Amino acid sequence: MMAYLKRFIPHLLVILGFIIASLAFFNPVLSGKMLFQNDIKLYEGMAKQQKDHRKNTGEETFWNNSAYGGMPTYQLGARFPHDYMDKLDRLIRFLPRPADYLFLYLTSFYILLLVMRIPWKMAILGALAFGFSAYLIIIIGVGHNSKAHAIAYFPLVIAGILLVFQKRYVWGFMLTALAMGLEIQANHYQMTYYLGLLVFIIGVTYFIDAFKRKEIPHFLKSSVILIVAAILGLATNATTLLSTSEYAATSIRGKNLLADATTTDSEKNGLDYEYITEYSYGKLESLNLFVPKLMGLGRASDLGKDSAFYQKLIELGQPPEQADYYANVTGLYWGAQPFVEAPPYLGITVVFLALLGLLLVKGRLRWWLLGGIILSLVLSWGKNLDFLTRFFVDYVPLYNKFRAVSSIQVILELVVPIAAVFGLYQLFNEKKSFQERQKKFLISLGVFGGLCLIFWLFGGSLFSFKSPGDVQLAIEQPAIFDAIKEDRITIMKSDSLRSLIFILLIGGLLWFTLKKKLSENLMLVGVGILILVDLVSVDRRSVDSESFISKRTYKSYFQPTAVDQEILKDKSYYRVLDQARGFNNSHTNYFFNTVNGYSAVRPRKMEDVYFGHIAKGNLQVINMLNIKYVIQQNEERRLDVQENPSVNGPAWFINDLKFVDGYKSEFEALNTINTKNTAVIRNDFKEELKNYKPSRDSISTISISKTEPDHLAYNSYTEKPGFLVFSETYYKDGWKAYIDGNLENIYPVNYMLRGLKVPAGKHTIEFKFEPQVVKTGSTITLASSIIFGLLFLGALFFEYKKRKGMVLEENA
Repeated sequence: MMAYLKRFIPHLLVILGFIIASLAFFNPVLSGKMLFQNDIKLYEGMAKQQKDHRKNTGEETFWNNSAYGGMPTYQLGARFPHDYMDKLDRLIRFLPRPADYLFLYLTSFYILLLVMRIPWKMAILGALAFGFSAYLIIIIGVGHNSKAHAIAYFPLVIAGILLVFQKRYVWGFMLTALAMGLEIQANHYQMTYYLGLLVFIIGVTYFIDAFKRKEIPHFLKSSVILIVAAILGLATNATTLLSTSEYAATSIRGKNLLADATTTDSEKNGLDYEYITEYSYGKLESLNLFVPKLMGLGRASDLGKDSAFYQKLIELGQPPEQADYYANVTGLYWGAQPFVEAPPYLGITVVFLALLGLLLVKGRLRWWLLGGIILSLVLSWGKNLDFLTRFFVDYVPLYNKFRAVSSIQVILELVVPIAAVFGLYQLFNEKKSFQERQKKFLISLGVFGGLCLIFWLFGGSLFSFKSPGDVQLAIEQPAIFDAIKEDRITIMKSDSLRSLIFILLIGGLLWFTLKKKLSENLMLVGVGILILVDLVSVDRRSVDSESFISKRTYKSYFQPTAVDQEILKDKSYYRVLDQARGFNNSHTNYFFNTVNGYSAVRPRKMEDVYFGHIAKGNLQVINMLNIKYVIQQNEERRLDVQENPSVNGPAWFINDLKFVDGYKSEFEALNTINTKNTAVIRNDFKEELKNYKPSRDSISTISISKTEPDHLAYNSYTEKPGFLVFSETYYKDGWKAYIDGNLENIYPVNYMLRGLKVPAGKHTIEFKFEPQVVKTGSTITLASSIIFGLLFLGALFFEYKKRKGMVLEENA
């Protein structure tokens, strides 16, 4: 048994090394600083209300009234009952953020390579190649935490699947269930969907291989085990999955309620094609995978006073201060996308080894690695490979629910380092002939070395160096464009030479090792250093010490402006419209209830109403949403606030119900009705309300008495039965209305608001958000977590009995 335990010592030391590496890369966290992540700053505004409610009451709210006129918190960090996967995940990610994500990258990938029977020393190199891949660092830098979180668990899911196919059924089942549970817990379903595409490719290759080997029974048995494991992993996240599914139908990912004859089938039930493919990776841009700045810098950066751009500005008479400013904010990116933070560099050292791996590895491993690379790359091209993208958008289930098709390159980020490690492993596998290994090595060296050499020597004449956004500049100011082009050529050649040097260095290390002039251990150390230097030097272009700020500085971003302070003097219940910062901003959410927000899953109805009515100045819609204050820019381009004197208030009695046929008619009717007097409702409710005639008298009153996010209360009085419209978002799943404690029907009116029949007299009206999906999901989550725990204990007992039996046999 002691000998068995000693086997884990190297792995424990490796894990310790990963902890040190993660903290070293993000070392400012050790001095109390935090990485400035813009998307996280935006999230803080969105989540402020629910966090305050949690802090003040000790209870969880599943409704956020501060954004988009109201929406569930299911995708805003809601904490569900019995979410034990969340607790386990937080235990695993014990390092300070964002070092925790890097640690997870490294450890997860290391485990995968061990499962694939790679020696632990080489597995370290693979983990470094994966963990420090530029794209994985970039997404941490900009604040795509849930994306990084989900990607970090990719290797564990694959490891569980491979364990099962290796006939290690018990632990393969447990690891797959656990990894799937953690993967879903990360809560980035687009990434999980892309992982599913890779799993499908793996499944196909294993099926073909099983058919050839006449091992179909084993394949079927493994598939059943994996399906059950996946279901168990999903079930431990039942609340998250069910609530997300419920809400997604009402978000921009769901049904398009205003679709007409010109709307495609896929767009009727998903995102617009142009929105999906807005960030389409250029085919030529794929060369960035091994020459990082081949297509320029992805973000504005200081070009310096030695740049051709700066010198041209000075030559044209710009003052040095102005020229210096423009050189500091001008980027040199010339790819096909509107904007990228930085190129998704895989590392020339890693890509070189990956090609070597694909040449040396045979069988199903080669085919699923190659399949993953090809599918990921061609789908990332989006509208630049239109026929394939349209096929996937139109016919592949759920593909039309996700945007930024270039994100599918996360599969490249996973499979290329796997191929690289196998390239290194197979190069020194003496079961293969030396001539074959040497030949494949020289081919790989020649391909990438040759390309880098060509780009360095002749790159300036190979490409146009012109982006779609440069067309006007090239026409109006050709001298300025020529200067920018010169700078683009300079940095492309510089990085091409950089990649060539790395190719020659790693090639030399491997060549001398092949010739037995260098020990394998020294070679591994050398390769590890080259991989780290190659990747980290590019990572630092996106995330460096200047990316970190003090907590005091971070808190300063959430200080109220003078305009905010003016509005905050009003303690009544109202909403704010922030036209100055635009629809997609969350600054205002931090202080007020508003119709603005920042979310990739914003409510579709609010988006429709904002761009179809509010942005066009429809005062009747602004009034009905209780928008009392509008933040604008004045003539001096400073923030200013205008009070809306005609606002309808939190709720009001109407004297007419207008019935229309369908959502589109309901939406368009908002252009013609007076929302203070009339409410528009679909014919779906005409039969139910056919004998109901609302009335409003001069002494009818309605006032709001409670304004918790998930609990609103009103006091009403009317002499005759009336119909109330509330300035609150209608959401059928969860909201319940009570009049004097009696449950009443809520009617959807004015496309996105709530309506309620109210009897004559004095009454207390309450809206409570009591989502059944949370109760149902929590029950399933608890039961599945118990099952998982029992199975895990059973697996440990099984392993103990197995090891004990082996020891007895050895001593017999």
